[in-house]
Amino acid sequence: MTAREHRTSILVVGEINVDFVFKGCHALPTPGKEVLADDFVMTPGSSSMICAMGLARLGNQVAFHGCLGADASGTFCMQAMRDAGIDVSSLHPSHALRTGVTASLSTPQDRALVTFAGAMSELRAEDIDDAQLASATHLHVSSYYLQKGLRPGCRELFARAKSAGLTTSLDPGFDPAQQWGDDLLETLGEVDVFLPNEQELLAITACNDLQAALRFVQNGRTRTVVKRGREGSASLHEGQWLNVPAYPIEAIDTTGAGDSFDAGFLHAWLRGLEWLDCMRWGSACGSLSTRGVGGTTRQATASEAAALIAETP
Repeated sequence: MTAREHRTSILVVGEINVDFVFKGCHALPTPGKEVLADDFVMTPGSSSMICAMGLARLGNQVAFHGCLGADASGTFCMQAMRDAGIDVSSLHPSHALRTGVTASLSTPQDRALVTFAGAMSELRAEDIDDAQLASATHLHVSSYYLQKGLRPGCRELFARAKSAGLTTSLDPGFDPAQQWGDDLLETLGEVDVFLPNEQELLAITACNDLQAALRFVQNGRTRTVVKRGREGSASLHEGQWLNVPAYPIEAIDTTGAGDSFDAGFLHAWLRGLEWLDCMRWGSACGSLSTRGVGGTTRQATASEAAALIAETP
């Protein structure tokens, strides 16, 4: 069955911003010093948007809800999502807000981010009405820690989604304050799939060992897969340690690879694939996204991801 034959309605709730990607930085900058980059591109950004566009690229029916300004950056983001086939009918640009911006400083091995939150902090859980939930089968939220307005009501939003019959997923993102509050662990009680990266999970759980951290977040409901960058992904599933390596792609830019991983994993999981196969889809989509500059320029199609999985032992 192809992705187009089985279209899943996914509501992505989250932040909207533009990425200014400095590709091929000769080093990550340090105070008082300047570094050069080999390339620069302006692309649709934010974890939520990159995941939504990745899901749409794979053939899913996607709707997006967030806050944005009635400015050039907001117009750019809305048009990018429209061009990707994403339903943005619930978005209402505001002249009182400024759309967020992220500077992504990328080397082939890693990246560093500087973000102006802008309108993303204005989104509230109560802004998502019952009609939006009723029109979807799955709810995904990214950047839990960045979305200060959404965060206090996020658990209740997931509970409402569950009551409406939706499955749910959460990518926490990084906490700029590095406080990693216990409220996220409480929120996980209402979440089906948790998608942190290794650094985030270790910080959230205050564990030094990845397997211990995965055991720590087990709550009888939530299933967790950890993104490990060039090391692939890992999970404890039904008591078994699972590890899927990253696929051998010559990376140009790693911006948004974790968000494309989310898209690939959810694409497979929502179609009932086995957990290990979902991890393979996540790793394939994350790896393929690094072929271009920025998080969305070279995201995988379903056929590209399936071919990569099939040809790699």
